[in-house]
Amino acid sequence: METNRNLLRRNAEKRVKELKGYYSHIIIFVIVNGILYLLKTGVLNSLLPEAFPKESYYYDWINANILIWGLILLVHTLILFRHKFTFFKKWEERQIQKYMDEDRSKVDKYK
Repeated sequence: METNRNLLRRNAEKRVKELKGYYSHIIIFVIVNGILYLLKTGVLNSLLPEAFPKESYYYDWINANILIWGLILLVHTLILFRHKFTFFKKWEERQIQKYMDEDRSKVDKYK
């Protein structure tokens, strides 16, 4: 009984650790990309040193950075909440049943 309780606690601790990592990922994404976007739009130009390039074309890569990092964050979300997406599980069960039926029909064909 105690072993089962320990297992449940370890699973809960693992889940909390995953959630903390996910929330940290979101916070870092928002802060870093927010600063980069403000840099691109010129809002932070007054805070930059004189020799720092201030032309907007220097910062064209920021859009790609936000897009790629956003896709990575989406994948992180899908992995973290994979147990909530029952579509994949149902699809897998349907495919297994389909192949089992096909195999059964082949076997019955030769009986």
